[in-house]
Amino acid sequence: FPGQQVLGLVENQSDWYLGNLWKNHRPWPALGRGYNTGVILLLLDKLRKMKWEQMWRLTAERELMSMLSTSLADQDIFNAVIKQNPFLVYQLPCFWNVQLSDHTRSEQCYRDVSDLKVIHWNSPKKLRVKNKHVEFFRNLYLTFLEYDGNLLRRELFGCPSEADVNSENLQKQLSELDEDDLCYEFRRERFTVHRTHLYFLHYEYEPASDNTDVTLVAQLSMDRLQMLEAICKHWEGPISLALYLSDAEAQQFLRYAQGSEVLMSRHNVGYHIVYKEGQFYPVNLLRNVAMKHISTPYMFLSDIDFLPMYGLYEYLRKSMIQLDLANTKKALIVPAFETLRYRLSFPKSKAELLSMLDMGTLFTFRYHVWTKGHAPTNFAKWRTATTPYRVEWEADFEPYVVVRKDCPEYDRRFVGFGWNKVAHIMELDAQEYEFTVLPNAYMIHMPHAPSFDITKFRSNKQYRICLKTLKEEFQQDMSRHYGFAALKYLTAENNS
Repeated sequence: FPGQQVLGLVENQSDWYLGNLWKNHRPWPALGRGYNTGVILLLLDKLRKMKWEQMWRLTAERELMSMLSTSLADQDIFNAVIKQNPFLVYQLPCFWNVQLSDHTRSEQCYRDVSDLKVIHWNSPKKLRVKNKHVEFFRNLYLTFLEYDGNLLRRELFGCPSEADVNSENLQKQLSELDEDDLCYEFRRERFTVHRTHLYFLHYEYEPASDNTDVTLVAQLSMDRLQMLEAICKHWEGPISLALYLSDAEAQQFLRYAQGSEVLMSRHNVGYHIVYKEGQFYPVNLLRNVAMKHISTPYMFLSDIDFLPMYGLYEYLRKSMIQLDLANTKKALIVPAFETLRYRLSFPKSKAELLSMLDMGTLFTFRYHVWTKGHAPTNFAKWRTATTPYRVEWEADFEPYVVVRKDCPEYDRRFVGFGWNKVAHIMELDAQEYEFTVLPNAYMIHMPHAPSFDITKFRSNKQYRICLKTLKEEFQQDMSRHYGFAALKYLTAENNS
């Protein structure tokens, strides 16, 4: 940028600023055709020295006296400033901002669409604009949407980058792993760095002032997307979700969400996309991502295939005060039930749920395949309980709990199916959390096809062997970390 040039812009490729597109068309002032602000180069140090902020503001205020509003937002203001101060602008070659509006003259910019740098769909119609090469541009756009973004992370030839300490540590840890170990792939998984897009959709939420607010935390992949609307209808409070998707699936999810009135009417749901990489489902990494990005003091650690009872959000907030969760280390248990019916008339009260339990429409969760997971909740006692009651940890206990946001993270070594929640509950117990069952709370698991990971667990012997190995290593780590108190986990395991 020679002289006083501070802004690099491409000329506007339509007649908009010439004011001849229709009768009484009155655009903001501009130099000739004006400039398009889809791509802007800014020389910030010079802009600051020339007091740019006052410069554009004075121009905008003066023009707004007669124009009343902008038609093209910042672009109108940039052009009004440039009209007065032409020396500020450096004209970029047109192929750095090929504009595809309805009245575009961009075809004069390129030959055979071979030398384009940046394509700009600067029309409300986006891909539906009329243009000689419209099919080429649309296919290019769709190719990018389907592109595997992980390929962009590969080291580029001829582009040396400075050494990154985190990256070096990661490489060191990976090099220490034994590639001949039959569980190498499992161990490697905890060192995988996933691309993550936090707050993929608009999120807006002000936590309640009474410090009792609670966020529902869950994770999912594409095959559980249908649960989102139902959960939003059952839980009016904030939600934090980690979604494990490919780049193409992220675009499908975007279309799904934008087409859903239920999801679009909610701004207190944080959608965090963790992009697929590696061969395992990183369930605990996903939970940690969702947990890390909550804006409330408490969280309800759930799973995506459960529907909370109607009114659970308000009931939990009252329970926070009643049980003094702010000043005590408690994990409040929401008893879990399940149905095998796809069409369930959801119980509106505990009495209705007990009636359905007696009729065999509902069951306590996993009672027929994994009783130990929820047996300590003591469902027999819950039936008649009217006040919260304490239960003790037992081997393989994995209830759904409400805890303060400062609770420990999930252990990343557990991926796919098996032991991912059990290990977390064990760590809560090691940290002396009290397990307290809520007498008027419940959640119901809805039926679905088995996940890919449970199928792998059932059919692959090596998978089961590695899970057992990781489990034993986790217990040894617990003993090292928590000392004598953690011995009970080993004895409980041996007795079970």
